[in-house]
Amino acid sequence: MMADQVSKRSKKTGLPPGSLVHVGERKVEKTLITVIDYDGDNVFEKEVETVEECFRFRETSTVTWINVDGVHDSEIVEKLGSYFGLHPLILEDIMTTSQRPKMEDLGDAVYIVLNMVEWGSGDPDLVTEQMSLVFGKNFVLSFQERPGDTFDPVRERIRKGKGRIRKMGPDYLAYTLIDAVVDDYFVVLERMGEQIEEIEDELVADPKKATLNEIHAMKREMIFLRKSAWPLREVISRLERAESPLIQKTTGIFFRDVYDHMIQVIDNIETFREMLSGMLDMYLSSVSNRMNEVMKILTIIGTIFIPLTFIAGVYGMNFKFMPELEWRWGYFLLWGMMLAVGISLLVYFKRKKWL
Repeated sequence: MMADQVSKRSKKTGLPPGSLVHVGERKVEKTLITVIDYDGDNVFEKEVETVEECFRFRETSTVTWINVDGVHDSEIVEKLGSYFGLHPLILEDIMTTSQRPKMEDLGDAVYIVLNMVEWGSGDPDLVTEQMSLVFGKNFVLSFQERPGDTFDPVRERIRKGKGRIRKMGPDYLAYTLIDAVVDDYFVVLERMGEQIEEIEDELVADPKKATLNEIHAMKREMIFLRKSAWPLREVISRLERAESPLIQKTTGIFFRDVYDHMIQVIDNIETFREMLSGMLDMYLSSVSNRMNEVMKILTIIGTIFIPLTFIAGVYGMNFKFMPELEWRWGYFLLWGMMLAVGISLLVYFKRKKWL
Protein backbone atom coordinates (compact mmCIF):
# COMPACT_ATOMS: atom_id res chain seq x y z
CA MET A 1 0.00 0.00 0.00
CA MET A 2 2.80 2.43 0.87
CA ALA A 3 4.62 1.66 -2.38
CA ASP A 4 1.43 2.35 -4.36
CA GLN A 5 1.02 5.74 -2.70
CA VAL A 6 4.61 6.71 -3.47
CA SER A 7 4.23 5.53 -7.05
CA LYS A 8 1.05 7.56 -7.59
CA ARG A 9 2.49 10.69 -6.00
CA SER A 10 5.49 10.44 -8.32
CA LYS A 11 3.20 11.60 -11.14
CA LYS A 12 3.53 15.12 -9.71
CA THR A 13 7.32 15.13 -9.80
CA GLY A 14 8.59 18.39 -11.30
CA LEU A 15 5.19 20.09 -11.39
CA PRO A 16 4.75 23.49 -9.70
CA PRO A 17 2.83 23.76 -6.39
CA GLY A 18 -0.91 23.86 -6.87
CA SER A 19 -0.91 21.67 -9.99
CA LEU A 20 -4.25 19.85 -10.15
CA VAL A 21 -3.30 16.23 -10.78
CA HIS A 22 -5.43 13.44 -9.37
CA VAL A 23 -3.39 11.15 -7.11
CA GLY A 24 -5.11 7.93 -6.09
CA GLU A 25 -7.53 5.35 -7.40
CA ARG A 26 -10.34 6.54 -9.66
CA LYS A 27 -13.45 5.16 -7.94
CA VAL A 28 -16.20 6.63 -10.12
CA GLU A 29 -16.58 7.13 -13.88
CA LYS A 30 -18.52 10.38 -13.82
CA THR A 31 -18.36 13.10 -11.19
CA LEU A 32 -21.72 13.66 -9.49
CA ILE A 33 -22.65 17.00 -7.91
CA THR A 34 -25.60 17.37 -5.55
CA VAL A 35 -26.84 20.56 -3.92
CA ILE A 36 -28.93 20.91 -0.78
CA ASP A 37 -29.90 24.49 0.09
CA TYR A 38 -31.96 25.13 3.20
CA ASP A 39 -33.03 27.45 5.95
CA GLY A 40 -35.53 27.11 8.79
CA ASP A 41 -38.52 27.04 6.46
CA ASN A 42 -37.48 25.66 3.06
CA VAL A 43 -35.30 22.97 1.52
CA PHE A 44 -34.07 22.76 -2.06
CA GLU A 45 -32.29 19.60 -3.28
CA LYS A 46 -31.04 18.81 -6.76
CA GLU A 47 -28.40 16.82 -8.63
CA VAL A 48 -26.85 19.38 -10.99
CA GLU A 49 -25.27 18.72 -14.37
CA THR A 50 -22.74 21.58 -14.41
CA VAL A 51 -20.68 23.44 -11.82
CA GLU A 52 -22.17 26.75 -12.93
CA GLU A 53 -25.54 25.75 -11.52
CA CYS A 54 -24.01 25.93 -8.02
CA PHE A 55 -22.82 29.52 -8.39
CA ARG A 56 -26.18 31.15 -7.66
CA PHE A 57 -26.04 29.83 -4.09
CA ARG A 58 -22.79 31.64 -3.24
CA GLU A 59 -24.31 34.87 -1.94
CA THR A 60 -27.60 33.60 -0.53
CA SER A 61 -28.52 33.87 3.15
CA THR A 62 -29.41 30.17 3.28
CA VAL A 63 -27.02 27.31 4.07
CA THR A 64 -25.80 25.49 0.95
CA TRP A 65 -24.26 22.03 1.01
CA ILE A 66 -22.57 21.03 -2.23
CA ASN A 67 -21.39 17.43 -2.35
CA VAL A 68 -19.03 16.21 -5.09
CA ASP A 69 -18.61 12.45 -5.66
CA GLY A 70 -15.39 11.91 -7.62
CA VAL A 71 -12.31 14.12 -7.35
CA HIS A 72 -10.51 12.98 -10.51
CA ASP A 73 -11.99 15.73 -12.70
CA SER A 74 -9.62 18.68 -12.28
CA GLU A 75 -11.86 21.03 -14.28
CA ILE A 76 -14.80 20.61 -11.92
CA VAL A 77 -12.62 20.93 -8.80
CA GLU A 78 -10.89 24.01 -10.17
CA LYS A 79 -14.13 25.78 -11.20
CA LEU A 80 -15.87 25.08 -7.91
CA GLY A 81 -12.83 25.97 -5.82
CA SER A 82 -12.09 29.16 -7.71
CA TYR A 83 -15.65 30.44 -7.41
CA PHE A 84 -15.70 29.80 -3.66
CA GLY A 85 -12.27 31.39 -3.23
CA LEU A 86 -10.20 28.32 -2.34
CA HIS A 87 -6.42 28.48 -2.67
CA PRO A 88 -4.84 26.31 -5.43
CA LEU A 89 -2.89 24.38 -2.79
CA ILE A 90 -6.18 23.43 -1.12
CA LEU A 91 -7.53 22.21 -4.45
CA GLU A 92 -4.33 20.21 -4.94
CA ASP A 93 -4.84 18.55 -1.54
CA ILE A 94 -8.44 17.72 -2.44
CA MET A 95 -7.30 15.81 -5.53
CA THR A 96 -4.49 14.03 -3.65
CA THR A 97 -6.31 11.19 -1.91
CA SER A 98 -3.48 10.07 0.36
CA GLN A 99 -3.58 13.04 2.71
CA ARG A 100 -3.15 12.83 6.45
CA PRO A 101 -6.22 14.10 8.36
CA LYS A 102 -5.72 17.80 9.02
CA MET A 103 -7.47 21.13 9.55
CA GLU A 104 -6.54 24.53 8.15
CA ASP A 105 -8.12 27.86 9.04
CA LEU A 106 -8.17 29.88 5.79
CA GLY A 107 -9.76 32.96 7.32
CA ASP A 108 -12.92 33.06 5.25
CA ALA A 109 -13.20 29.26 5.23
CA VAL A 110 -12.09 26.18 7.17
CA TYR A 111 -10.59 23.21 5.34
CA ILE A 112 -10.69 19.70 6.84
CA VAL A 113 -9.36 16.36 5.56
CA LEU A 114 -10.51 13.13 7.17
CA ASN A 115 -10.72 9.43 6.33
CA MET A 116 -14.08 7.69 6.18
CA VAL A 117 -14.06 3.98 7.02
CA GLU A 118 -16.61 1.24 6.61
CA TRP A 119 -16.72 -2.54 6.91
CA GLY A 120 -16.87 -4.12 3.47
CA SER A 121 -18.08 -7.55 2.49
CA GLY A 122 -15.00 -8.65 0.57
CA ASP A 123 -11.24 -8.68 0.93
CA PRO A 124 -9.99 -6.43 2.41
CA ASP A 125 -12.77 -6.04 4.96
CA LEU A 126 -11.83 -2.45 5.80
CA VAL A 127 -12.81 0.04 3.09
CA THR A 128 -11.45 3.59 3.35
CA GLU A 129 -12.11 6.82 1.53
CA GLN A 130 -10.72 10.30 1.89
CA MET A 131 -13.18 13.17 2.31
CA SER A 132 -12.32 16.85 2.06
CA LEU A 133 -14.63 19.28 3.81
CA VAL A 134 -14.70 23.07 3.37
CA PHE A 135 -17.15 25.33 5.15
CA GLY A 136 -17.52 29.10 5.07
CA LYS A 137 -20.03 31.76 6.03
CA ASN A 138 -23.01 30.16 4.31
CA PHE A 139 -21.74 27.06 2.51
CA VAL A 140 -20.29 23.60 3.01
CA LEU A 141 -18.36 21.80 0.27
CA SER A 142 -17.68 18.08 0.61
CA PHE A 143 -15.48 16.14 -1.82
CA GLN A 144 -15.65 12.34 -1.81
CA GLU A 145 -13.93 9.72 -3.94
CA ARG A 146 -17.07 7.76 -4.81
CA PRO A 147 -20.87 7.79 -4.43
CA GLY A 148 -22.42 6.25 -1.35
CA ASP A 149 -21.62 7.49 2.10
CA THR A 150 -22.78 7.60 5.69
CA PHE A 151 -24.59 10.92 5.35
CA ASP A 152 -28.07 9.72 4.38
CA PRO A 153 -29.39 10.23 7.96
CA VAL A 154 -28.05 13.81 7.83
CA ARG A 155 -29.82 14.44 4.53
CA GLU A 156 -33.03 13.01 5.97
CA ARG A 157 -32.81 15.31 8.99
CA ILE A 158 -32.43 18.28 6.67
CA ARG A 159 -35.37 17.23 4.49
CA LYS A 160 -37.72 16.66 7.42
CA GLY A 161 -36.39 19.43 9.65
CA LYS A 162 -35.58 17.07 12.51
CA GLY A 163 -33.49 18.41 15.37
CA ARG A 164 -31.71 21.75 15.24
CA ILE A 165 -29.83 21.31 11.96
CA ARG A 166 -32.11 23.59 9.90
CA LYS A 167 -31.85 26.31 12.55
CA MET A 168 -28.04 26.27 12.74
CA GLY A 169 -25.30 27.42 10.41
CA PRO A 170 -22.77 25.70 8.14
CA ASP A 171 -20.43 25.05 11.09
CA TYR A 172 -23.11 22.84 12.65
CA LEU A 173 -23.61 21.01 9.36
CA ALA A 174 -19.83 20.40 9.23
CA TYR A 175 -20.00 19.07 12.80
CA THR A 176 -22.88 16.76 11.82
CA LEU A 177 -20.91 15.32 8.91
CA ILE A 178 -17.79 14.77 11.04
CA ASP A 179 -19.92 13.16 13.76
CA ALA A 180 -21.36 10.72 11.20
CA VAL A 181 -17.83 9.79 10.08
CA VAL A 182 -16.73 9.21 13.70
CA ASP A 183 -19.82 7.05 14.36
CA ASP A 184 -18.74 4.78 11.49
CA TYR A 185 -15.45 4.15 13.34
CA PHE A 186 -17.50 2.59 16.15
CA VAL A 187 -19.34 0.37 13.65
CA VAL A 188 -16.05 -0.80 12.15
CA LEU A 189 -14.49 -1.41 15.57
CA GLU A 190 -17.52 -3.43 16.65
CA ARG A 191 -17.14 -5.70 13.61
CA MET A 192 -13.40 -5.96 14.23
CA GLY A 193 -14.06 -6.92 17.84
CA GLU A 194 -16.33 -9.75 16.68
CA GLN A 195 -13.69 -10.95 14.21
CA ILE A 196 -10.98 -10.81 16.88
CA GLU A 197 -13.15 -12.98 19.16
CA GLU A 198 -13.58 -15.53 16.36
CA ILE A 199 -9.83 -15.61 15.74
CA GLU A 200 -9.21 -15.98 19.46
CA ASP A 201 -11.56 -18.97 19.68
CA GLU A 202 -9.89 -20.55 16.66
CA LEU A 203 -6.50 -19.86 18.19
CA VAL A 204 -7.38 -21.73 21.37
CA ALA A 205 -9.10 -24.65 19.64
CA ASP A 206 -6.95 -25.36 16.59
CA PRO A 207 -4.39 -22.74 15.49
CA LYS A 208 -3.42 -22.97 11.82
CA LYS A 209 -1.29 -21.00 9.42
CA ALA A 210 -4.48 -19.33 8.12
CA THR A 211 -5.06 -18.08 11.68
CA LEU A 212 -1.66 -16.39 11.64
CA ASN A 213 -2.50 -14.73 8.31
CA GLU A 214 -5.76 -13.41 9.76
CA ILE A 215 -3.93 -11.97 12.76
CA HIS A 216 -1.41 -10.18 10.51
CA ALA A 217 -4.23 -8.83 8.31
CA MET A 218 -6.06 -7.48 11.36
CA LYS A 219 -2.86 -5.87 12.65
CA ARG A 220 -2.39 -4.07 9.32
CA GLU A 221 -5.96 -2.80 9.38
CA MET A 222 -5.57 -1.69 12.98
CA ILE A 223 -2.39 0.22 12.10
CA PHE A 224 -4.24 2.04 9.32
CA LEU A 225 -7.14 2.85 11.66
CA ARG A 226 -4.70 4.23 14.19
CA LYS A 227 -3.02 6.41 11.55
CA SER A 228 -6.45 7.79 10.64
CA ALA A 229 -7.84 8.19 14.16
CA TRP A 230 -4.96 9.94 15.94
CA PRO A 231 -4.70 12.88 13.49
CA LEU A 232 -8.49 13.14 13.36
CA ARG A 233 -8.53 13.56 17.12
CA GLU A 234 -6.19 16.53 16.75
CA VAL A 235 -8.37 17.96 13.97
CA ILE A 236 -11.47 17.84 16.17
CA SER A 237 -9.52 19.28 19.10
CA ARG A 238 -8.46 22.24 16.96
CA LEU A 239 -12.04 22.77 15.78
CA GLU A 240 -13.20 22.75 19.40
CA ARG A 241 -10.61 25.36 20.42
CA ALA A 242 -10.68 27.38 17.19
CA GLU A 243 -11.25 31.11 17.47
CA SER A 244 -12.54 31.40 13.92
CA PRO A 245 -15.65 33.59 13.51
CA LEU A 246 -17.02 30.78 11.32
CA ILE A 247 -17.39 28.47 14.34
CA GLN A 248 -20.01 29.56 16.85
CA LYS A 249 -19.48 28.95 20.56
CA THR A 250 -22.64 26.86 20.65
CA THR A 251 -21.14 24.55 18.01
CA GLY A 252 -17.88 24.23 19.96
CA ILE A 253 -19.77 22.25 22.61
CA PHE A 254 -20.79 19.71 19.98
CA PHE A 255 -17.22 19.43 18.71
CA ARG A 256 -16.17 18.67 22.29
CA ASP A 257 -18.67 15.78 22.32
CA VAL A 258 -17.21 14.40 19.06
CA TYR A 259 -13.73 14.75 20.58
CA ASP A 260 -14.83 12.55 23.50
CA HIS A 261 -16.12 9.98 21.02
CA MET A 262 -12.80 10.07 19.21
CA ILE A 263 -10.98 9.39 22.47
CA GLN A 264 -13.13 6.27 22.92
CA VAL A 265 -12.32 5.18 19.37
CA ILE A 266 -8.59 5.52 20.01
CA ASP A 267 -8.87 3.63 23.32
CA ASN A 268 -10.63 0.76 21.53
CA ILE A 269 -8.01 0.74 18.79
CA GLU A 270 -5.18 0.54 21.32
CA THR A 271 -6.98 -2.24 23.21
CA PHE A 272 -7.46 -4.26 20.02
CA ARG A 273 -3.82 -3.74 19.04
CA GLU A 274 -2.68 -5.12 22.39
CA MET A 275 -5.08 -8.05 22.03
CA LEU A 276 -3.74 -8.86 18.55
CA SER A 277 -0.15 -8.68 19.79
CA GLY A 278 -1.07 -11.04 22.62
CA MET A 279 -2.81 -13.37 20.16
CA LEU A 280 0.32 -13.44 18.02
CA ASP A 281 2.37 -14.44 21.07
CA MET A 282 -0.31 -17.00 21.94
CA TYR A 283 -0.11 -18.48 18.44
CA LEU A 284 3.67 -18.79 18.61
CA SER A 285 3.43 -20.35 22.08
CA SER A 286 0.74 -22.76 20.92
CA VAL A 287 2.79 -23.85 17.91
CA SER A 288 5.86 -24.22 20.14
CA ASN A 289 3.87 -26.28 22.66
CA ARG A 290 2.57 -28.55 19.91
CA MET A 291 6.12 -29.04 18.67
CA ASN A 292 7.26 -29.79 22.21
CA GLU A 293 4.50 -32.38 22.57
CA VAL A 294 5.58 -34.06 19.35
CA MET A 295 9.23 -34.03 20.42
CA LYS A 296 8.28 -35.43 23.83
CA ILE A 297 6.42 -38.36 22.27
CA LEU A 298 9.28 -39.06 19.88
CA THR A 299 11.79 -38.87 22.72
CA ILE A 300 9.75 -41.30 24.84
CA ILE A 301 9.47 -43.73 21.93
CA GLY A 302 13.21 -43.47 21.32
CA THR A 303 13.96 -43.95 25.04
CA ILE A 304 11.81 -47.10 25.17
CA PHE A 305 13.50 -48.60 22.14
CA ILE A 306 17.06 -47.92 23.31
CA PRO A 307 17.15 -50.86 25.80
CA LEU A 308 15.11 -53.02 23.41
CA THR A 309 17.62 -52.32 20.66
CA PHE A 310 20.43 -53.21 23.05
CA ILE A 311 18.81 -56.55 23.93
CA ALA A 312 18.07 -57.35 20.29
CA GLY A 313 21.62 -56.35 19.37
CA VAL A 314 23.15 -58.64 21.98
CA TYR A 315 21.22 -61.70 20.87
CA GLY A 316 21.70 -60.81 17.26
CA MET A 317 25.47 -61.30 17.51
CA ASN A 318 26.82 -64.36 15.71
CA PHE A 319 28.67 -65.95 18.65
CA LYS A 320 28.66 -69.75 18.63
CA PHE A 321 28.41 -70.27 22.39
CA MET A 322 25.27 -68.42 23.63
CA PRO A 323 23.41 -70.68 26.11
CA GLU A 324 20.08 -68.85 25.66
CA LEU A 325 20.03 -69.82 21.99
CA GLU A 326 19.80 -73.48 22.98
CA TRP A 327 16.99 -72.99 25.48
CA ARG A 328 13.60 -74.21 24.45
CA TRP A 329 11.87 -71.13 25.91
CA GLY A 330 14.67 -68.66 25.15
CA TYR A 331 12.78 -66.87 22.36
CA PHE A 332 9.69 -66.35 24.50
CA LEU A 333 11.81 -65.32 27.48
CA LEU A 334 13.49 -62.67 25.36
CA TRP A 335 10.14 -61.28 24.23
CA GLY A 336 8.87 -61.26 27.79
CA MET A 337 11.96 -59.40 28.97
CA MET A 338 11.59 -56.79 26.20
CA LEU A 339 7.90 -56.28 27.01
CA ALA A 340 8.70 -55.97 30.70
CA VAL A 341 11.35 -53.33 30.01
CA GLY A 342 8.99 -51.36 27.75
CA ILE A 343 6.07 -51.51 30.22
CA SER A 344 8.34 -50.58 33.14
CA LEU A 345 9.55 -47.49 31.27
CA LEU A 346 5.96 -46.47 30.45
CA VAL A 347 4.95 -46.82 34.10
CA TYR A 348 8.00 -44.79 35.14
CA PHE A 349 7.19 -42.00 32.65
CA LYS A 350 3.60 -41.99 33.84
CA ARG A 351 4.59 -41.57 37.47
CA LYS A 352 6.92 -38.74 36.49
CA LYS A 353 3.94 -37.18 34.65
CA TRP A 354 5.85 -37.08 31.40
CA LEU A 355 2.86 -38.70 29.71
